[in-house]
Amino acid sequence: MKKIDKKSFFVTALRDLCFPPRCLGCAGAPLSSSFLLCSACYEDLRFCREPLCPRCGQVFITGTGGNRLCGICLQDSWKFSRARSLLVYENIGAKMIQALKYSRLTAGRTTFSRLWAEVGPWHELDQPDLVIAVPLHVSRLRQRGFNQALWLARLLFACFEIRTDILERVNATRPQTGLSGGERRRNLKGAFRVNGPDLAGKKVLLVDDVFTTGTTVNECARVLRGAGAGGVDVFTLARA
Repeated sequence: MKKIDKKSFFVTALRDLCFPPRCLGCAGAPLSSSFLLCSACYEDLRFCREPLCPRCGQVFITGTGGNRLCGICLQDSWKFSRARSLLVYENIGAKMIQALKYSRLTAGRTTFSRLWAEVGPWHELDQPDLVIAVPLHVSRLRQRGFNQALWLARLLFACFEIRTDILERVNATRPQTGLSGGERRRNLKGAFRVNGPDLAGKKVLLVDDVFTTGTTVNECARVLRGAGAGGVDVFTLARA
C-alpha cells in the first residue's frame, strides 16, 4: 500500500476547507478538487473533433461531410504547417480561458491536463525539436504577471525542450480583441523577432491560448520560418 504523505494530506484538506474548489465554468461545486468542472459545464464543453480542416484545424458543423480544406486554407495563406486546438472557444470553454488569461487562475492545472489527456490532438502534429510559446511584450507581462501561453507550454509539453530565449515580442501592440483581420495584421507587423541560435531545419511547435483569426501565430510562424525553421506547427488551447 502506498504510504500517505500526512503533511501534504492535511495541507490539501485545510486549503479545501478555507478555499473550497469551484467549477471553472460556473463557480459551483466541481466534480472533484482535482477536476474543476461540474458535470453540467463538462457536458457543455465542445472539443475540436472531426470533421475539421486538416491544415488550420477549423471545426466544421457535424454532419456536413468529412475533413476538408476550409476557404482560407484553399488560398494557402498560412506560414505554419498545421494548427490544432483542444476546445472550441465558446460558452464554458471561453469562460475557462478568460479566467486563466485575465484572472491569473492557474488552479485549473490538473483540469486542463486531464482534458488534454482525454482528447488531446497531439498525434496530428509533428514531434518538435523545440517548443516556443507566443511571447508577451515586457510591459504586458509586468501588467498580467504571467504568460498564459508559456504556462500552457510547460503544462502540456514538458517532455520537450521549451525555449523562451528565441522568439521576442519587441512592440507593445494594441490588444487584438475587437480588431478586424486587416487591423490585426497591421497591428502585428514587425512585432516579433528571432534571437539566439540557428533554427536551420528545426521543427518548432508554437503554443498560444486562443486561435481567433490566426494572425498572431501566423506572424510568429513567418518570423520563425524566415530564421530558418524547417517547419512550424501550432497548438492553441482553444479555437474561435
